[in-house]
Amino acid sequence: MKSLEYIQMALDTLDKEVESYVMDLTMDMTTKNEKMLPLLQQKRVLEQTKEDLSYLRDNPPTNAGECTMYKHR
Repeated sequence: MKSLEYIQMALDTLDKEVESYVMDLTMDMTTKNEKMLPLLQQKRVLEQTKEDLSYLRDNPPTNAGECTMYKHR
């Protein structure tokens, strides 16, 4: 699935950006937290999306109109 590749690239980019903030010794903790919070929220959403898409890829619905993924959460 091409979308899984794009999600993984976005996750890798977010990881690098968060790591750059963590390693920046000139920035105080409050500023780091303010800059990293939105990135970590995006990462959480992307990870959940990746998990959901991986599940659907591995367990496709039997009927095209019936998706029972919500039952597995």
